[in-house]
Amino acid sequence: MNGIEGGVAIVTGGAAGIGRATAERFAAEGASVVVADIDADDLAETVDLIEADGGEATAVETDVSDADDVASLVEKTIDTYGVPDFALNNAGIEGSSAPIADQSLEDWKRVIDVNQTGVWNCLTEELAVMADNGGGAVVNMSSIAGLSAAGGAPYVASKHGVVGLTRAAAAQYGPAGVRVNAVCPGVIDTEMIDRASDEMGEETIDQIVQAKPLRRMGEPEEVASAVVWLCSDESSFVTGHPLVIDGGYMA
Repeated sequence: MNGIEGGVAIVTGGAAGIGRATAERFAAEGASVVVADIDADDLAETVDLIEADGGEATAVETDVSDADDVASLVEKTIDTYGVPDFALNNAGIEGSSAPIADQSLEDWKRVIDVNQTGVWNCLTEELAVMADNGGGAVVNMSSIAGLSAAGGAPYVASKHGVVGLTRAAAAQYGPAGVRVNAVCPGVIDTEMIDRASDEMGEETIDQIVQAKPLRRMGEPEEVASAVVWLCSDESSFVTGHPLVIDGGYMA
């Protein structure tokens, strides 16, 4: 895709699923990729996969809920490859799908700390250096749960918050040449869906899948393609947009 080759990308939550697929896609398009996650072993595997295909990648173990960790991530990116041109703020957890009254304050805080504050921490670091460097493109990971009530309440609230942060960041940093968008996937074939299936039951997940006009789960690579497109020159007039990738479920 135009505008990716030679750039620098940060991908959080890059140890598996959509994050891994996106890191691989950025590298395949010619970007140098810094892959971040708290899972050091699977993080190293993502880098190995990229390098085996001839790409350039570096792993940085990062807890996105820790502002100091995120600041260190961006600093290491600059030291290794230069100022990031692109970022996917993807790290997230699903939490429990139990009713609100059955969840604890700790359940709530854990999901918000990773899914919403984690994106905030990334944005505060990424936007500053991109704005000073003449621009860039950021994609935040929301969900169809960021546009509906599809999921546990803490998860739904966190993903709605990501959409709000995306719009605010796009409005504030557009004049500095930074575009900020979100993607809102539906049911994608990842480990997160496997865990949800264990909690909610395979029948419930299958009912959600069959409610989609395309009658299937999405693949991580399908979301990765949209993320990289949103960072490319081919989407140069797109900002502040929550892009739904759900096989038609929200329709």
